[in-house]
Parts: sequence; C-alpha cells; structure tokens
Amino acid sequence: MKAYIQAISYYLPEKVLTSEAIAQKFPEWTAEKIASKVGISERHISAEDETASDMAVKAAEKLFAENNIDKSKVDFVLLCTQSPDYFFFFFSCIIQHRLGLPTSCGAFDFNLGCSGYEYGLAVAKGFIAGGIAKNVLLLTAETYTKYIHPEDKGNQTIFGDAATATLISTEGFAEIGEFELGTDGSGADTLMVKSGASRNPQTMNSVGEDEVGNPIWSDNLYMNGGAIFNFTSDAVPVMVENLLKKEQLSEEDVDLWVFHQANKYMINYLRKMMMIDKDKFYIFMEKVGNTVSNTIPIALCEAQKEGRLKGNVLLAGFGVGLSWGATIIKCK
Repeated sequence: MKAYIQAISYYLPEKVLTSEAIAQKFPEWTAEKIASKVGISERHISAEDETASDMAVKAAEKLFAENNIDKSKVDFVLLCTQSPDYFFFFFSCIIQHRLGLPTSCGAFDFNLGCSGYEYGLAVAKGFIAGGIAKNVLLLTAETYTKYIHPEDKGNQTIFGDAATATLISTEGFAEIGEFELGTDGSGADTLMVKSGASRNPQTMNSVGEDEVGNPIWSDNLYMNGGAIFNFTSDAVPVMVENLLKKEQLSEEDVDLWVFHQANKYMINYLRKMMMIDKDKFYIFMEKVGNTVSNTIPIALCEAQKEGRLKGNVLLAGFGVGLSWGATIIKCK
C-alpha cells in the first residue's frame, strides 16, 4: 500500500528574539552581519514553562483544525524530539492522552535532530505499507534554545524553537517515494550537551575550547560548526546521487529542492556546489531560524501555501548524529 502526506501544520512560540536584540548584547555582530552570515532575522523562543510536548500538542491541534481532520482516525503517533520534558517518559503517550486520541492508537518517541523528519516519514511509510496503520501522526518538536548558554552568540543567532504535525495516510497530496538514509557515529561529539544524563549526571560547570578556540560550555549546547559543515559537504551530494538512482531520476527531474534549513551560508554553498537551479531551491528560515527537525516540514507547509509543491520534491536532512536522510515526495 502506498503512503501519502495528507496535511502539514506547525506551531511557533509567541516570544521572538530578533537579530537587533542579539546585536545589542554582542555589539561586534550587527544585525546586518547576522543576516548576511546565516540569513536569519528572527527566532521564536519557547516560554519558560513551555516544553516540546506542549508545542507538539499545539501543532497537532492546529493540524486537526486547519485541515478538518477526524482525530479518531489517527492510529499511530510518532514524536521526534531531542528536548525531552523528563527522563524515563514517553511523550508520544502523554500526547495521545492530551489530544484525546483512541487508546487503540500506537505511539513511540525517537531521538533525532536535523534528519528526523525524513526518518519519521520512512517509519510512517513502513507502517502503512505493512498494514500496521492507516493514519500516522508524525510530530517534531524542539526547544534547543533552552540549552544555549547566554554568552553563546553563535548558536543564539541560528536556533529557534518550533513544533510541526504531519498526517501520513493512504491518500493525500504527496506520495512518499524511496529513501536514502545514513549514519556516522564517529562525529557524535560535534553537537551535544555533555552533562545531565547518565554519563555525566551532575552539572560539570566547566568551560573549554575546541580546536579553533570556540568556547565549550559543558552544561549547554555545543556545536562544532566547521566539522558539521565539512560532513555536510561530503555526505549530502552522495546521498542525493544515490536517491536519484533509486528513483531512476536525474537532477533535472526534480521540481523543487527542500534541504534542512541549517543556515543560509551552508545551504547556498551546497546549492552552488551541486549546481542546483536557484529558482528550484526553496529557502524559508529568515523569520524562524534553524528549528532542527522542524525545518523541512515548516518549509513544506509554506511552499504548499505558495503553490510550489508540484511534481518531484526532494527533501534532504542532515546533522547531529552524524545522520542524514533524503526522500522524494511526488506531489499532485
């Protein structure tokens, strides 16, 4: 049985952090410099008492309301997040309860970052193809900003919080095609928070430096941007080439390219290196930032509003793990 994307919605927290506000705190970086470097002018910040599961519920409620979806038909919930409310706790289960979904509905969480949406689509497609489910609610939700050190100007310029909801079903506007997935755990330490879990359960209160002199706060989010950039430059072209071979398509057959919205410099570098037509390359990050696993579904939602989801749309996620994933959705 074929699997389709039926509908997508997303939720953004109310609070907004502007580049002007960041520039006031770090005068050496002007708002214009931030815009030219990362292509982001605003990021949404989750409220102090707002968690990933709270935002996922709000995204799902928007999905049901905006698309007139009968939630009683949902028979599986998948939640992708790296920002858990608690340890030893399955958020998809509490989301099932808060949304009032049937108790016959299956549910589980999975921990992935910037490739999480593609992996979620792959799992949902497998459930539908195998007859396990007919209507899968795929949720992504991240509150990365809660883990960024107040003096970390680099990550503050990039990341924003968000949640998305996608219904994958036996019918819809976009058929989900083949997948190309990959993992390289040798780069696991390029994006992480070192303390707080079982390896280092207590706060470490230490500050170090990486190989280029960037500070590393043990108890906050660390990202080695250079290493991730190099990984992306190597992995993404090969991933795309392999996917197109599976689909028996050429680059010219792709009508729209939607990459993980990491930052403007990185994805434009990839576009130029891969010689992708600028008019076919979709970017939506200026007013939301890098929202991790949310970037691609948010971009798809906006592209659909603009009437740009037609023909073969290639989705490519890459980042923390190191992990990468791509698929082609065939839009009607």
